[in-house]
Amino acid sequence: MIEALKDDTVINALGGRFKFTSLVQHRVRELMDGDRPLVERNGRTDFEVAVQEVVEGKITLELPAEDEE
Repeated sequence: MIEALKDDTVINALGGRFKFTSLVQHRVRELMDGDRPLVERNGRTDFEVAVQEVVEGKITLELPAEDEE
């Protein structure tokens, strides 16, 4: 599963490593607070589950819309 991160396709699709890391960190926090995983846990840690969800495209990064004045 972590092998998928060696290919930068997913990271580049999100806009870079910082955004990828922020997304995974936010999702790990949600999982720790009790949210249900969107993929099978199969004995994996919250971090591994969050990364797998990102790799499979089950969660994405949504930035707030900029207000045009």
